[in-house]
Amino acid sequence: MINVIVGKKGSGKTKKLIERANEAVSKSSGNVVVIEKGNTLTYDISHDARLIDIDEYGIQGADSLGGFICGICAGNYDVTDIFVDSTLKIIGQDMSGLTSFAEKMEALSSLSDIKITLLISANESVLPPEIKAVSAVV
Repeated sequence: MINVIVGKKGSGKTKKLIERANEAVSKSSGNVVVIEKGNTLTYDISHDARLIDIDEYGIQGADSLGGFICGICAGNYDVTDIFVDSTLKIIGQDMSGLTSFAEKMEALSSLSDIKITLLISANESVLPPEIKAVSAVV
């Protein structure tokens, strides 16, 4: 099961992500990866986490992001947690694309035993039931 931090802009989602990522760094015996769009979390996330600005890699769309995350997992067996900030800005605002992406991340999470957390800027009521079925909304 993946975790989803959901809420409208200004509802404290990024603060939750920062807290959870830093907590994961302190508890994890492996590597914590935080993917962001832009360079906004540099001073908020522990330097022990691997902070990735997705814009540096030209990643856009659900399939590209999914492949990128799979590559991270394939290249490093020590990854324990992956946090994705601004998920809809990276993959686009399409909820069906988000559903497919969430299902793929759930499969990856189950297969590799990695905790994946997605931050989604939307009202919880607009989340498709398929996303709620494969995720825990926090």
